[in-house]
Amino acid sequence: MINYYLWLKGLHVAFMVTWFAGLFYLPRLFIYHARAGDAASRDRFSIMETRLFIIMTIGAVLTTVFGFLMLNVYQALFDMRWFQLKLLLLAGVVIYHYRCHCWIATLRRQNQVQDDKWLRWFNEIPVVFLLGIILLAIVKPF
Repeated sequence: MINYYLWLKGLHVAFMVTWFAGLFYLPRLFIYHARAGDAASRDRFSIMETRLFIIMTIGAVLTTVFGFLMLNVYQALFDMRWFQLKLLLLAGVVIYHYRCHCWIATLRRQNQVQDDKWLRWFNEIPVVFLLGIILLAIVKPF
């Protein structure tokens, strides 16, 4: 059973990398989109954002599927404090993912965003989630 669990864990991590690659790059596209001065550039960024969002959503779904399969094999994780905190951080990542979807729609509707300062801060949020999740999963502090 442990071999099965390790295969699931490897696939879970691989698709998590795909998901987070999108979460790191998509907000950078938002910044470029917000600063674009012409309609052709804005249209190009809209297409890029939509395609990247689809890819990262596939990564998110597969991360979730393999995560649930791992939990099915090793249900004792639910009782561990570090795992409970990891799930809380994961909820934050899902909300962030949804907010990315909202930004795609906002940027498509508007010609330009007046202030891209918030997008620059928004761009840094996934780092906090990734560090927290990885450190909890590896160190298991409690």
